[in-house]
Amino acid sequence: MMGIGSLNYLPIFAAAIASFVFGGIWYGALSRQWMDAVGMSPERLQKDRSSLGLYVLAFVAQLVMAVMLAGILVHLALGGFATTLRTGLISAGFLWLGFVIPTMVVNYAFHGARQMLTLIDGGHWLGVLLIQGAILGWWGVR
Repeated sequence: MMGIGSLNYLPIFAAAIASFVFGGIWYGALSRQWMDAVGMSPERLQKDRSSLGLYVLAFVAQLVMAVMLAGILVHLALGGFATTLRTGLISAGFLWLGFVIPTMVVNYAFHGARQMLTLIDGGHWLGVLLIQGAILGWWGVR
């Protein structure tokens, strides 16, 4: 399946779905620590976070990330780098290290968030990007 800009959308959707599932597992396993870090009770979590719209938003955000990562991998391939599992993982790791975690650290520090929240959320986004990079790099993006 080929699409606009020669991207293969099947691995993009697979990467978005896999990373979304990872998020459910990650936050399911760390729900107690996350609630402590944000100062939220289980009752409030149920009330505030039960909206389907939040999950749709999370999936769409991860789909956008997968499309952008695929676009970066295509540009690397045009520059002579093979699209491989290794390239996908390294690219994802560099994007997280260079863009995601620095913005989170600064934003969370100014918000006065607990460091544990930065670790939990930052770890989640690292996992998301590595999963997406692995799938897109292994499967290919064109």
